Amino acid sequence: MKSSRCMLLLASLIASTLIAQEAQVTPLMSKDLADFPGKEGLMITVVYPPGSSDPIHRHNAHAFVYVLEGSVVMQVKGGKEITLTPGQSFYEGPNDIHTVGRNASTTKPAKFIVVLLKDKGAPVLLPVNPAAASVSASPKLNSGKSNSHN
Repeated sequence: MKSSRCMLLLASLIASTLIAQEAQVTPLMSKDLADFPGKEGLMITVVYPPGSSDPIHRHNAHAFVYVLEGSVVMQVKGGKEITLTPGQSFYEGPNDIHTVGRNASTTKPAKFIVVLLKDKGAPVLLPVNPAAASVSASPKLNSGKSNSHN
């Protein structure tokens, strides 16, 4: 009986360490864009704890990603899965479905900045049902340092 309790406790501890923590999002700046009525710019930092990943989502915004620390894996529907390291960037368009967003490491955190150009007051992230995801274009590597697609 005691050994089965120990096994249950051990299994619980292992399971809890395998469950990835959620990304930590910190708003840095928000600015109404006077030249573009109804639009705003929003800058955030995102920290993926080790093993963290995002659900499938979209932004309904232009999203510019710049990696500060660690490495992240990104993919939009119809594009290739890519791994970004510090100094590299990635672009998501308003019609893109972000199918993969995760920390490439299970032992080190990853941190990046995202600049969003979006409708004022619109949510930053909208969950997407994987079956309802629409097609998007493929990302392309620009000058070896950034990834974008049209």
